[in-house]
Amino acid sequence: MRIMALDVGTKRIGVAMSDELLLTAQGSETIYRANTAADMAGIKKTAEENGVSEIIVGLPISMNGTHSAKTKEVLEFADGLAKAVSIPVKTWDERLTTVQAERALLEANMSRGKRRMAIDMVAAQIILQNYLDSQKRGQK
Repeated sequence: MRIMALDVGTKRIGVAMSDELLLTAQGSETIYRANTAADMAGIKKTAEENGVSEIIVGLPISMNGTHSAKTKEVLEFADGLAKAVSIPVKTWDERLTTVQAERALLEANMSRGKRRMAIDMVAAQIILQNYLDSQKRGQK
């Protein structure tokens, strides 16, 4: 049993996967967006191949807590994904995850080109780790 997280962007979708004990998140892949049907099929295939029991979609909420046009797009994507897969799809506040991912990649002295290729996957990893940590706190 694993949990998968997605950082949904206009051009790319970052994917992260938990370990089987649901303790840690690892970046998995970056999906380059083609069209909604292909995106959904790729996510569904990855979920099935990895025994995913739940998908977390990062929700871009503004710093003041309001929803933007991008928030609406991601909510529509999550709704479509929930219809395409047979496992629960949840959203999770992703505020500042891209900033955290950018900082981590800068600290690793990664070149600008490589950062652009990895940032979505690292953001998905941060989203998932935050979600996993919140679940652990809820069990105490």
